[in-house]
Amino acid sequence: MAQSQHFTPSVDPADDPVDTVVSRMRALEAVLPERDGIAVFNGVYLAVTEAIGRRLDTGHFPDAEAAITLDVLFAERYLRVAEGGHAPACWRPLLQFRRHPGVRPLQFALCGINAHIGHDLALAVVDTCRTLGCEPAELEDEFEQVGDVLVSLEERIREELMPGPDLLQIADPLTHLLGAWSLERAREASWSAARALWALRGLPDLAEEFAHRLDAAVGLAGRMLLTPMPERADCCPRG
Repeated sequence: MAQSQHFTPSVDPADDPVDTVVSRMRALEAVLPERDGIAVFNGVYLAVTEAIGRRLDTGHFPDAEAAITLDVLFAERYLRVAEGGHAPACWRPLLQFRRHPGVRPLQFALCGINAHIGHDLALAVVDTCRTLGCEPAELEDEFEQVGDVLVSLEERIREELMPGPDLLQIADPLTHLLGAWSLERAREASWSAARALWALRGLPDLAEEFAHRLDAAVGLAGRMLLTPMPERADCCPRG
């Protein structure tokens, strides 16, 4: 499947499509081992989707149709991978290392966020523009509000999955690795990529090449995020 293939399902708020996404994520949660890397990310993403659903219920998004369409098409790109479909390069490190004993849960979570924000979000914006017949600029408010939920959740993820202070002192490589990646920067880059892909829509070969390069670059960053961390004994050699 081409990396830039777009999804254009019918999205009707009356059908509760966000609830359907949540149900699919809960089904994955029920069958995946707790320590599995996909399971770690799935738990994070489930919380994000539930938070977005609550905001939709309370009228937080002025354009509910646009917000629902973006949310569902965005989630679809992850769910196709998690449910055994084609995996773009950005998701392959997480699939390859999902059971590696030297990779921490926080690394799994951030690797999934890196793939989904760095690659999938840009393509989901293009998918949404095609579905609704609009320009990226018309989705900017929805993009920013969804991004705000993700940023607030990243803080919670770090609080819940980050090792305690004693382990951080021991595992300095983990501290350094995590400090080199930023969700905010990834979100900004994704918006620029979405605008570029939309501008290139009349040049399909060039758009395909751009999407392929984006996928590969995000995959490289994900592989570095999954660098196995040394065990305690290795971190603190005794002299």
